[in-house]
Amino acid sequence: MLFSVLALAAPARALAADAPPTPVLVFAASSLSEVFTALGEAFARAHAPASVEQSFAGSPGLVAQIETGAPAEVIATADTVSMGKLESARRLANAPAVFARNRLEIVVERGNPKGVTGLADLARADLVVILAAEAVPAGRYAREALKAAGVTVAPRSLEEYVKAVLNKVALGEADAGFVYTTDV
Repeated sequence: MLFSVLALAAPARALAADAPPTPVLVFAASSLSEVFTALGEAFARAHAPASVEQSFAGSPGLVAQIETGAPAEVIATADTVSMGKLESARRLANAPAVFARNRLEIVVERGNPKGVTGLADLARADLVVILAAEAVPAGRYAREALKAAGVTVAPRSLEEYVKAVLNKVALGEADAGFVYTTDV
């Protein structure tokens, strides 16, 4: 199960009353791109002339950017482990909070031409299965689900973020992979 975590990545900026508005900088896990894009647009409309600039990537990549000094007002990761790294490094302005949960889904090519119906099918030698890398929350969760089911999978590739898994399956470069429900 996915635990998305939200925290302020840096103290809010103090601006003079006559200063031009600066964008709110948001870093969010790639699995949140659709919903955060919509939220950012709604925020900007409601708080004109404010604007929102967003960066979407795998949670480990977002954490690395903030650890090396990238500015952000908000960070939303796909797990508590990634957020814990920032918290331990004292890179957060406040305590993180879980604001959403998600679930893994097996994604297959349109029409499911290989007849994948469950976890056990992913062990079949005739399938090209891809996973997110182990450092990526979706990759870690997929491995946990496979282990709990006693299913061994030899992934053809390990992707740096969950949307890359979805894209490769959608393009026919893989028969199946794990993504979040919100991705499908």
